[in-house]
Amino acid sequence: MSELFGIPLQALMGQLLLGLVNGSFYALLSLGLAVIFGLLGIVNFAHGALYMMGAFGAWILLERFGIGYWAALFLSPLIIGALGIAIERLLLKRLYKLDPVYGLLLTFGLALIAEGIFRDQYGVSGQSYNVPEALQGATDIGFMILPNYRAWVVVASLVVCFATWFVIEKTRLGSTLRAATENAALVQAFGVNVPVLVMFTYGAGAALAALAGVLAAPVIQVNPLMGSNLIIVVFAVVVIGGMGSILGSIVTGLLLGLVEGLTRVFYPEASNVVVFVIMIVVLILRPAGLFGKAA
Repeated sequence: MSELFGIPLQALMGQLLLGLVNGSFYALLSLGLAVIFGLLGIVNFAHGALYMMGAFGAWILLERFGIGYWAALFLSPLIIGALGIAIERLLLKRLYKLDPVYGLLLTFGLALIAEGIFRDQYGVSGQSYNVPEALQGATDIGFMILPNYRAWVVVASLVVCFATWFVIEKTRLGSTLRAATENAALVQAFGVNVPVLVMFTYGAGAALAALAGVLAAPVIQVNPLMGSNLIIVVFAVVVIGGMGSILGSIVTGLLLGLVEGLTRVFYPEASNVVVFVIMIVVLILRPAGLFGKAA
């Protein structure tokens, strides 16, 4: 078996694949955070809870209604997106003129409530969700065995991430959204319903989190703590990429997943903190983040 730096190539590529899968989740989750912060100015601490509810949505659809993975891939984000719209209309819209810390505290409280409800109903042991039949098994690509579902997670995440980037950065709708964040009154004067734009933007961010949850359900056990375990790392990804930077969140999420995977190979003890070490270095050298713009 060939080796690289004294490490079997198959083991190294396996860790890189695991890092790429984790990076795909980081990218998808940080993308939703970046969309909400960049366009609404809200630090959405409920994002991890929305991710968790997306995974539970897929599990509940299967266990109680017999609705499988492929339908859940659309239904669960749709349901959680609608919940996000309700949160924005009923709660968040009252805070836009206040200090951003109020939005942070509100969403943090919502996250704790959601986690508490699901812990009370389902405990913390976790629920298994099977890989869909079409994606079971693995493919031998020569230097490693590639699990089909993990390959699907990476491809699906990349497609969704760059489609979202394209819509926001390269289309008329995206231009209108960005203009509304700069000068809502002026955009409203041109006949655009800014509150509706804001409402659907938050709903879209919530749906992205739920989509990541559905993709994660067959990889890890579905449990109420899965969001809180991941959200701190995802916030670090957003800070490193640049708060509000769509492209920064995508690229940084993928790269940090790979760095984390390599760290597990060469220095496993540091794998849980390497992202935060990088965040500290970036904040010292470039406080606005790698892709962010200085205020």
